[in-house]
Amino acid sequence: MCGLVGLVAKTDVAPDIYDALTVLQHRGQDAAGIMTCVGGKFSQRKNEGLVRDVFRQQHMQRLQGTMGIGHVRYPTAGSSGAALAQPFYVNSPYGIALAHNGNLTNAEQLTRELFQDDLRHLNTDSDSEVLLNVFAHEMQILGKLSPCADDIFKAVEALHRRCRGGYAAVCLLVNYGVVGFRDPLGIRPLVVGVRESASGQEYMIASESVALDVLGFTLLGDVAPGEAIFIDQRGELHRRHCSAQTSLRPCIFEHVYFARPDSLMDGISVYKTRMRQGAALALKIRKQRPELKVDVVIPIPDTSRIAAQSMAYELGVKFREGLMKNRYIGRTFIMPGQSQRKKSVRQKLNPVPLEFEGKNVMLVDDSIVRGTTCRQIIEMARDAGAANVYFASAAPPVRYPNVYGIDMPSALELIAHDRTVEEVCELIGADWLVFQDLDDLVRCSRDGNPAVDGFDCSVFNGEYITGDVDQNYLDRVESLRNDDAQNERRAELQADGAVVGLHNDV
Repeated sequence: MCGLVGLVAKTDVAPDIYDALTVLQHRGQDAAGIMTCVGGKFSQRKNEGLVRDVFRQQHMQRLQGTMGIGHVRYPTAGSSGAALAQPFYVNSPYGIALAHNGNLTNAEQLTRELFQDDLRHLNTDSDSEVLLNVFAHEMQILGKLSPCADDIFKAVEALHRRCRGGYAAVCLLVNYGVVGFRDPLGIRPLVVGVRESASGQEYMIASESVALDVLGFTLLGDVAPGEAIFIDQRGELHRRHCSAQTSLRPCIFEHVYFARPDSLMDGISVYKTRMRQGAALALKIRKQRPELKVDVVIPIPDTSRIAAQSMAYELGVKFREGLMKNRYIGRTFIMPGQSQRKKSVRQKLNPVPLEFEGKNVMLVDDSIVRGTTCRQIIEMARDAGAANVYFASAAPPVRYPNVYGIDMPSALELIAHDRTVEEVCELIGADWLVFQDLDDLVRCSRDGNPAVDGFDCSVFNGEYITGDVDQNYLDRVESLRNDDAQNERRAELQADGAVVGLHNDV
């Protein structure tokens, strides 16, 4: 999962892109990058780390231009390192840079086509570079010295015909403008907004509406599935649907975990969705265990807080912040390496003993993926004196890997894969465990916008909506995503980064 920003304004855009990326930092903590355009030349800065660490004053001063794109990254295929920080760019045609959120399920096929048929060279194993080169090739074969909006939309149409999977992207074309597009199923999110300035209208494309809010942009709406947005260098907005077959099937895990609660996605309030998740869980608890005595509901910070508040209200039970969070530790779900994840939990959370001692505690989390975090937190609750520790997940059991842009581990590393709820409960050490039902989870999201055609729920039900994911593909994903493979690839990239990453700084 990654965060995207594209901006065309009347003054230098780098400061606003920086601010937008800090707001989207929750979508990726591995690397960050900004690229701008002025005088027919790119300026860029990208590197590993958080936004605040990658960009210093000297970098921002060099990032000049009224058009630009930005990216915060977390790896979706097990690779990380400075060489894979985005945006990526190609010199031909025109000069095109791209930042990407998602995953191409036919990246291997496209890689062969790009080399054998399109005669294009790829410098990394990133599917983002594949997507960039597909777009660049489709722009090049148009043969236009000065492309217009129609030409750009034709290239996006051709891209949609070639690319499969879940993807959203923003592109920067030297001297022409910024392009944004979203896959024909709308799996990955993308929104567009406008801001009035003294010199005219300015437009921003971003992964979440909250990035627009903090910079004073008014949300125009979501980029529709298969739609392309082109903001030319004069600041004029052009839109077109570029795919004949589209359906709005966004990733439901955005509502569970990734998106900020103050975002609107496809007309759905993430905040209200999580409130409904908590209420649905409370109803299930009443049905399954009407005799269960719960003294206090405690969220595991931060994404479960809203669901836990709603659950406590519906159950008529006290809600307490019993786990204090060190906010200088990153999100453990997207932290590379199992050993680092284990270490970070104790550094990240500390219990308030008064809220645990002698009580029957209901801990609430947004989901259970590996089980590493919840197992340690349950141990912490017992050490703090809890009489009984119950555990509620606002999402169903995560049993299958994600292939559309979330770096879920291999199936064998998912604690719920091929296990019953009772077996998972025993493994995490809880006295009782309850998961959200998938039908209830879907209803909680759909109630926000009944016009949504459906949701990608593949991590819960194993149904991959693009129709091109088979067991062979999943086996390849597993070989890339297990922790041993990630550690090996990380070591290789660190060794190569001193050479490959030389061009990363402004």
